[in-house]
Amino acid sequence: MKHVIALDVGGTGMKAALVAPDGALLHVERRPTGREQGSAAVVAGILDFAAHLRDEGLRRYGTVALAAGVAVPGTIDEERGVAVFSANLGWRDLPMRRLLGERLAEGGHALPVALGHDVRTGAFAEGRIGAGRGVDRFLFVALGTGIAGGIGIDGRIEAGAHGYGGEIGHIVVRPGGPLCGCGARGCLETLASAAAVSRAWAEASGDPDATAADCAVAVDAGDPQAAAVWTEAVDALADGLVTAQSLLDPRTVIIGGGLAEAGDTLFTPLRAAVEERLTFQMPPTLVPAMLKDTAACLGAGLLAWDLLSLEVTA
Repeated sequence: MKHVIALDVGGTGMKAALVAPDGALLHVERRPTGREQGSAAVVAGILDFAAHLRDEGLRRYGTVALAAGVAVPGTIDEERGVAVFSANLGWRDLPMRRLLGERLAEGGHALPVALGHDVRTGAFAEGRIGAGRGVDRFLFVALGTGIAGGIGIDGRIEAGAHGYGGEIGHIVVRPGGPLCGCGARGCLETLASAAAVSRAWAEASGDPDATAADCAVAVDAGDPQAAAVWTEAVDALADGLVTAQSLLDPRTVIIGGGLAEAGDTLFTPLRAAVEERLTFQMPPTLVPAMLKDTAACLGAGLLAWDLLSLEVTA
């Protein structure tokens, strides 16, 4: 069976898959990223994982992968295939495409490799086969440790002039607010990310191990402290989304990431908060992501298939 290798490299874990031409996941595995061992070990782990998937594909289907796709965090140069910078993984100017292509080479020929930004790659998958399928303009927002997004336009994801398109997490929604890792204060991700809600609920509840998921459960149980924490996050997120709506006018806003797992506990008040803030703007359809935590891995596979299509038509 024809297949490609797909990798999604995260700050703590990696997902890898063999992906069929129609985007179906044929085989999925997970491994820790191992960032505590240093940047060189992380890179070696990625290459080893990819080689393992190549061997697994050969064992299962009797044929080698036709290409590979990899999604990584941080700043990337998709055209050159270089992972420019990742604070979490400790690399700078890493020639990821070349390294993977050489490691997966067959018969002296490097394997074609596509490189993508993790969140934009997840947005690409949602647009192609997920919640954004058939939608001409959408905004994908991932609420995880931070907040990032992808701008979907007619089947492609807009990276921007410098590769920073979709960084909605760094819209300042509370000037002078909490200090963000980017150096600004009051960024959206300091208030409405899963990590931010976890911190706020841990402080409010007195439980240092409390999480955003725990806060959502407490909200459903009628806890007023949890409701206050949740409302603050929802209000900040609504402010950010309305700013995005004014600038981009997406038809659909797709919400993914850990916080979206709260379901109606998030979406019901968020839809109301967005609508009450809109004036002249057309309200977007606000929906949960479909692909969950497989989005970036699937997207990496789709990028690999698209790369092969480009090579055939070139």
